[in-house]
Amino acid sequence: MDLGLRNRVALVAASSQGLGLATAEAFAAESCRVAMCARNQQALAANAERIRKQHKVEVFTDAFDVTDAGAVQRFVAAVAQKFGTVDICVTNAGGPPAKGFLAASLEDWQKAINANFLSTVYFAREVIPHMQRQHWGRIITITSITTKQPVTDLVLSNAVRTAVVGLVKSLANEFGKDGILVNNVGPGFTATDRLKELAKARSASSGKAEQEFLDAWAADAPLKRLGDPKEFADTVVWLASERASYVTGQTVLVDGGMYKGL
Repeated sequence: MDLGLRNRVALVAASSQGLGLATAEAFAAESCRVAMCARNQQALAANAERIRKQHKVEVFTDAFDVTDAGAVQRFVAAVAQKFGTVDICVTNAGGPPAKGFLAASLEDWQKAINANFLSTVYFAREVIPHMQRQHWGRIITITSITTKQPVTDLVLSNAVRTAVVGLVKSLANEFGKDGILVNNVGPGFTATDRLKELAKARSASSGKAEQEFLDAWAADAPLKRLGDPKEFADTVVWLASERASYVTGQTVLVDGGMYKGL
């Protein structure tokens, strides 16, 4: 199936590892020109070079913190200058720490809002004008299953990521007339370093082995396994493609059926 993405410009935030990296690679595999950013300069540069060699595509990188609005502005401007435009923007940031409500400080809340909500605002403000000019664009946010089903001890994620869904729906409604589709993708328990960190935190507070938590999360999904980052990335690429041209304002879960609602 031709996804119609050849030579499109795909910007993927927090893409030096995990779901962001898998997503950047998936776009490269579709012959997109890819812009990657993350805080870790070394990991970002190494992965970008690997993607260039493997997929024979142009890759632009910049290392910065997505909570810095000025840095986001400069990055998007640099991407547009290099590639001529920005067609696809995938917003992403590392998840907030695993904590219950009383254990979370006001600083924790501010950091979560900055990283997991305001960073999406920053990117959307910068890329939408480029997309309006060409009457075509895709904004896809990476959040979590917590937007549909709260997870114990992830109160920061449960609350802040849900705000992103409100933003997604609002942007989809406002800019659909401009040919811009805006959707959210929520992963379930996926085999990433972030999940290992969560298992480690749970282990430290309970005394149980980390593997017990990983096994329990896998068992909670009808497919009885953890997700693969590539499976998540394929969903993002589909939403960005011409094959999903009538899908906007939606949250798509890639969770192996873990969400228990209707």
